[in-house]
Amino acid sequence: MKKLILFFALLALACSGDNDPNDAHNCTEEARAGLNITVKDAVTNEFLGEGITVVATDGQYTETLEYMGYPDMQANFAGAWERPGTYVLTVSGAGYQTYTSEPVIVGSDVCHVIQEMVTVALQPE
Repeated sequence: MKKLILFFALLALACSGDNDPNDAHNCTEEARAGLNITVKDAVTNEFLGEGITVVATDGQYTETLEYMGYPDMQANFAGAWERPGTYVLTVSGAGYQTYTSEPVIVGSDVCHVIQEMVTVALQPE
């Protein structure tokens, strides 16, 4: 019986602040990209970056994703910074067939967007 009383006492203590409207979340301050896109050549499987364009569209909103090419790292295109939405990606580049994705849903939690990682394999022309 003592264990049961102790359990309910601890439960009450743990839940005592759950309804506090002033309860702050410990969110980080950096901005996060909702879309992180890797582009590869479908035949050679090599990463593509320079000369490739990735455009994300959500309704009337359109954004050209930023190429994040760093030496010794996998090339990546990033965008939709802290912007949840349903995006269609259009990926194009000279010598490749243009690729259009199915909708990609970027959600969010109380602090940030939930990042979506997508790999696109472009077909050479």
